[in-house]
Amino acid sequence: MKIEQIYTGCIAQAAYYLESNGEAAIFDPLREVQPYLDKATKDNAKIKYIFETHFHADFVSGHLDLAQKSGGQIVYGPTATPEFEAIIAEDNQEFKVGNYTIKALHTPGHTLESTCYLLTDENGKQHGIITGDTLFIGDVGRPDLAQALTEELTQEKLASHLFDSLRNKIMPLSDDLIVYPSHGAGSACGKNMSKETTDTLGNQKRTNYALRADMTKEEFTKELLDGLGLPPAYFPQNVMMNIKGYESLDNVIEKSNIGLSPKEFETLANQGDVVVLDVRHENDFVKAHIPNSIFIGIQGNFAPWVGSLLRDVNQKLLLVIPQGREKETITRLSRVGFDHVLGYLNGGIEAWVNTGFETDSIKSISPEEFSEQLTSNSIVVDARKPGEFEAEHVENAINIPLDTVNENFQTVPKGDDFFLHCAGGYRSVIMASILKSRGIHNLINVEKGMNGIKQTKVNCTQFVCPSTKK
Repeated sequence: MKIEQIYTGCIAQAAYYLESNGEAAIFDPLREVQPYLDKATKDNAKIKYIFETHFHADFVSGHLDLAQKSGGQIVYGPTATPEFEAIIAEDNQEFKVGNYTIKALHTPGHTLESTCYLLTDENGKQHGIITGDTLFIGDVGRPDLAQALTEELTQEKLASHLFDSLRNKIMPLSDDLIVYPSHGAGSACGKNMSKETTDTLGNQKRTNYALRADMTKEEFTKELLDGLGLPPAYFPQNVMMNIKGYESLDNVIEKSNIGLSPKEFETLANQGDVVVLDVRHENDFVKAHIPNSIFIGIQGNFAPWVGSLLRDVNQKLLLVIPQGREKETITRLSRVGFDHVLGYLNGGIEAWVNTGFETDSIKSISPEEFSEQLTSNSIVVDARKPGEFEAEHVENAINIPLDTVNENFQTVPKGDDFFLHCAGGYRSVIMASILKSRGIHNLINVEKGMNGIKQTKVNCTQFVCPSTKK
């Protein structure tokens, strides 16, 4: 028997592969399913079940493609209502995979259908629990996502369900159980997740704020909801794709992986309902890019930022991609449901320039130049999250978090040039591209962001560790 965590860092998501005696199960698969099929083939195993912990909001699951290609049955927990064939498990229902037993534990709270899966080995010993978004390492799932689909299902009601699920279903289990969550640090599905992606349940009982034994339901709800930001706008759309179904990834790649000449690219870009998305490195984008294009570099948290900032999964896209990364880019977009790629610029920005088409650029300076040019009258915009800003920032800087730029771009200073930075240089270029696409050009990007600024003589507020802030 073996169980393997398959972690995808760019969306901070964990899928699981379990194999026993020639049978296999996949838990919360990503949309590209070939790696799971390859693992089963290597183990000479047949995929019997595809277990889903809930209807995911932050990515499009691969359950449908995997079921079609493997013959495995999709399993959801109680109250799930998918619009395709699936087993809807009863609470405490058991499934056999080889010599392993998998018990469905209905744990509503993150969503109503949220279900954990308790793993028992061939000797009858409970080995681990796949917790989905019910229990993370250091945190628990946010209870506000279902509101986008059902207004009556308030975050307070779901927090109450989650409190009961944790106390009645999870905490009574053995301390030596291994917790296998669906997400780690960086996911928008929680707020205090650890960089660690597994732990023992006993250690979580000792260290996870949400599992304190003396905590009342009122205290739990208050702490859970405190500081919970708005969920990314694309989440409800991903939920509906996971409930209703979606186009096969093979078809999406086939229709999207099309190289376009600069003239073909320009013709499509001028249609008016198309976004040009440039996924190169930020250092390349600031030097030269197609006017009004949006930068979101593939080397960062690419797909979540696309979903958060472009929002509509039906948005038509044209891509500027580093050579050789075309299929990867299309696949990663599909993870969050952006299936409407019209093609990519064949030959990249060099071909665009050689055809004689216009380019734009972003004024970008080093932290040392920023230090020299900064005066008492300078305006500095910080694109980091509020928690990062509160911990430490350039004195008198303005905080406009990147994920709020679409709502708050009108608050950006007009007139004289202002400086724009983030933590390391990635998010500030994303924001700069969005502002420029909206006609705001009076900005100067600071390379390396706060990481570089702190190495200069620029006056910053005294650092306060975020863990000490209330």
